[in-house]
Amino acid sequence: MGIIGPDDEHVAAIRDADSVSWSVRAAAGRRLAASAELAGFTHVLHRLLLDNQDTGVIEETAEALLARGDSSGLRTVLATLACAASTDALDELSAAVDCNPMWTTVERTACLVKQLQELVADDDEGVRNEALRLLDPILQRRK
Repeated sequence: MGIIGPDDEHVAAIRDADSVSWSVRAAAGRRLAASAELAGFTHVLHRLLLDNQDTGVIEETAEALLARGDSSGLRTVLATLACAASTDALDELSAAVDCNPMWTTVERTACLVKQLQELVADDDEGVRNEALRLLDPILQRRK
């Protein structure tokens, strides 16, 4: 048995994203969300964030992306939230973003505000709109 490298792990996660098992798809979402570079997996993450078979896949993938604590993870969730059409996906993605316990501390809220201010200038209109939607109430509370 050979050693599994990072590329092999990504290939396995991409394959698992098509599994019939919700828990395997959710695990694939968590593994891909943990990748240092998300750009190569955006389409697969997007599909998992819109999973129409089980909201657990959406929830776990979104939470893993947000747990990164960086703009890339947040951007991926916001981009998907902007185009989500099903009520289940909208509810799960909104809950992941709006109720994220990471953003309950002053430091983490400041980090969120900084990321949202960066994403307000994003090339993607959906990302910009979602970032503004989240940023406005935070800035209003600070006044």
